[in-house]
Amino acid sequence: MSVSDLPALNASLNGVALVFLIAGYAFIRRRQVPAHRASMLAAVTASTCFLVSYVVYHANAGSRPFTETGPVRVVYFFVLITHIVLAAAIVPMVLMTLTRALRERFDRHAAIARLTLPLWLYVSVTGVVIYVMLYRLY
Repeated sequence: MSVSDLPALNASLNGVALVFLIAGYAFIRRRQVPAHRASMLAAVTASTCFLVSYVVYHANAGSRPFTETGPVRVVYFFVLITHIVLAAAIVPMVLMTLTRALRERFDRHAAIARLTLPLWLYVSVTGVVIYVMLYRLY
């Protein structure tokens, strides 16, 4: 594996996190707490691996410019900017949500998880969208 393979790995890790987040939500709705816990820990693991791989890639390869013009450029930058802002916000939110669960403060965990989950889902989905727009569409 080389540095040039990391963007595809990063998108895959975002996709894996997305699947585990959806599964974790489905499990908790059915009150299957052990399965929820396992899914959410897997999502945290996938997202952590993503973050490490992302930093390694950008430390070695820099950034890739989006060269398309027209309306798609506006869409790309809207997705990118919202993704970056929410990705920065989601890290402490995930840590707080996870900490509250591990400390068995489930009332406080559920309260923040209601906000953390949709934002984390958005960040995971848009991470894949950005990859597709940068490396696969053009």
